[in-house]
Amino acid sequence: MAWLYLFLAGIFEVVWSTAMKESHGFTRLVPSLITAFFMLLSVVLLAIAMKTLPLGTSYTVWVGIGAIGAFILGVTMFGESLNPLRVIAVLLIFAGVILLKVATKE
Repeated sequence: MAWLYLFLAGIFEVVWSTAMKESHGFTRLVPSLITAFFMLLSVVLLAIAMKTLPLGTSYTVWVGIGAIGAFILGVTMFGESLNPLRVIAVLLIFAGVILLKVATKE
């Protein structure tokens, strides 16, 4: 269950970071509220996962899911550049997340 909580925490990190972008510096109410809600939910689920999983693994996987998700949404929703070097960088993050999952015995 800890891995499921951690995965959901990472997905919710993507939600709040995207909502934060849409809040325009917290000047728009609805995206600001979505940011706060999903930020809290994400951190709570991360904390629950950390009851079982190691700190280094939990935090790194959480950040990795958030980074990869934010990258994908940045390209698809906000027209951010997609070039080979950026893709390689994200693939390296993905590989690191997978390796941490495989290397963690929990």
